[in-house]
Amino acid sequence: MRSKATLILLSIGLLLTLSASPFVMAQGSEETTPELMTRIMMMPPDAEVTGMHIDANGNFFVNAMHPDEDNYKATIGVINGVDWNNLAETVPELDASSSAGDIWHGIRTSHGTYQVILQSGDALSEGGVAGGIYAADDGNQILVSKKPDYNAFVPLNDDGTRGYLYTAWEDRPAGISQVEMEWDSGASEWNVVNSKMLDLSSINGGWVLCFGSMSPWGSPLFSEELYFDDTEHWNDDSFRYHSDQTKLENYLGHYPNPYDYGYIVELENATSAEPDFVRHLAMGRFSHENAEVMPDQRTVYLTDDGYDTVLFKFVADAAGDLGAGTLYAAKVDQDMTRDSAITGFDVEWMEMASSSNAEIQTWIDDYDGITTDDYVAGQNAYISDEEINDWAEWRLNEDLNGDGTVGSAIDDRVAFLESRKAAAALGASDEWNKMEGVAFNENAPEYLYLAMSRIESAMSDGQGDIDVTLNSCGIVYRMTMSEGWNINRIDPAVSGGPYTASAEYKCDVNNLAGPDNLLVLDDGRVLIGEDTYNHESNMVWLWGEKSVSIKGNETITISAVNVASTPTDTNASWAYTYQAEVDQLHTGTTYTAFISVKQIGDEALKGFWLWNGIENNGEQHEDSFSLQIGCYLINASLYESADLNADAKNATLLSSSTSDFVVGNGVCLNGVYDDGVVDSQEDPDVKTGENTPGFGTVLSIIAALGAAGVVSRHKRL
Repeated sequence: MRSKATLILLSIGLLLTLSASPFVMAQGSEETTPELMTRIMMMPPDAEVTGMHIDANGNFFVNAMHPDEDNYKATIGVINGVDWNNLAETVPELDASSSAGDIWHGIRTSHGTYQVILQSGDALSEGGVAGGIYAADDGNQILVSKKPDYNAFVPLNDDGTRGYLYTAWEDRPAGISQVEMEWDSGASEWNVVNSKMLDLSSINGGWVLCFGSMSPWGSPLFSEELYFDDTEHWNDDSFRYHSDQTKLENYLGHYPNPYDYGYIVELENATSAEPDFVRHLAMGRFSHENAEVMPDQRTVYLTDDGYDTVLFKFVADAAGDLGAGTLYAAKVDQDMTRDSAITGFDVEWMEMASSSNAEIQTWIDDYDGITTDDYVAGQNAYISDEEINDWAEWRLNEDLNGDGTVGSAIDDRVAFLESRKAAAALGASDEWNKMEGVAFNENAPEYLYLAMSRIESAMSDGQGDIDVTLNSCGIVYRMTMSEGWNINRIDPAVSGGPYTASAEYKCDVNNLAGPDNLLVLDDGRVLIGEDTYNHESNMVWLWGEKSVSIKGNETITISAVNVASTPTDTNASWAYTYQAEVDQLHTGTTYTAFISVKQIGDEALKGFWLWNGIENNGEQHEDSFSLQIGCYLINASLYESADLNADAKNATLLSSSTSDFVVGNGVCLNGVYDDGVVDSQEDPDVKTGENTPGFGTVLSIIAALGAAGVVSRHKRL
């Protein structure tokens, strides 16, 4: 099946509205795996599935974290012999009766051959051992981690047969290993050329580096899973988790500042033997599971692991630079149902604050030098709940605690240093439970996927924004993409279970339990890695139907948006022209394109053009329009004419191009026009092939000229 989109083009008025698409839910079974689910891997006992990463050549890197250490070692490895970017429609299934004893490392796969690259404690070519964490001040070994997590393969040659494999080691303090690898085509396996643990002292070490992702520009993004909700106890040496701070103190040689940890860490210059590390403080401090950057290279979705957590979004000021931007938190509106297997949520994004790494660092520095000697029971040496409330009252201009006054704050440090509590204070939904990986693939851009390991606690407590039925085996949610890479809807896609409380392993072996790592394949299917004690062995599942990418060979681009004439009165309308161009068309096929203009933040169309009868490569379409000063988007979407005429509602998008541009002499900052700076209009930021038809990646043109009627979106019941 080809992916379908659903943009409504209404009559001559050409109004755009949304129509929801149906979801497919996996059903539990005690005898066979559910439809669309295929078991492809099983781990040794006690081992969590981690490090899931597929490189450009389709190599699937995946780890076994903290297995039964009496019989197995924590393992980093890769599946050879399969191109995971080009899977067949049917993939062999691994039988649930498979035994870890069948192979020495205990990692079984139904497809391809698993090769061990490195195991915890292995000697490294440049000294030390795999997973070894060494003190920044004297180099002494503090611990040997058994927790390899996110893998990122960075190629060092054009064909990707040699490169660095970076692996996070999820401990307190954390580590990152760098393994130089080269493909041996004769032996059909990888050879390790060089290996070492990297020095993280430039960022004061890492804290629980968990899952991650690759940015569109090729930098690995690692996630610090903070798991320290109450900062006030950070310097309390009687606190039950204080041993972690002690190890970090041993690493640093001084007592750590809590606000140095809990962020996304970008590995820059990744092709260098000595890469650089940058903590992106502007993306907020919380228990990061992973970050997923959208193709615009500005919008980032961020998951928050733990209990009573928040879904975050970050929008960078500049494409490809995560060092400054605006942080948002999600507030959800639940459907009028409670069944967690079918209940979804509409999503509203609450703006928290804007800042930069540099500014936030100055706030963090205010808390340097605080030690256990400064701890006083009942007091707080760090940001207090009262300060968080005062900041929220200041942002909202509202008395939230009923004391008759509206609080104030001198800056926005609360938003970035206590992000989860700050989001809750503003009214964001802070009831998610064990939120895990978020995954996206630009070749299947209609959805992001979000793993929730268990549906319980605040998600099922009968109060708040979220109140659904228990599912202790977890759910993978599907999040619908709309205009500007914005998520506006969350729905269950795969439900785990059934759950049997009396069983030793409580979740059915033939279905999902404890979803954690997620990957979306090029064909839209999803790989789901487990982290649960409700299965004897954690598994990797392949879910979904193979679909043809909605990115066809044909292309349409906005090649130019130019000023035609400048008015004497700058507040009058400005005349502009645009030019669209097509290429890689199929001989004998006729195409139709739709070009439309909208002001950023306004759903109303400011201009619409129909380009019919397109048949030849290189054809261009030009037209003119007039607009008031402001920030705008222009979109071009290409379809086969016969497809539109036969079934406009289900017509398939072939290509799309979106460009933002400024009308006037000012600039646009976060979609807001600013007259203070003069800028040129000659070079719009054209984004091609991102499949944002009609300004929404889940949309496509579905009505022909002359069609009439109204389609409205209904909330799911």
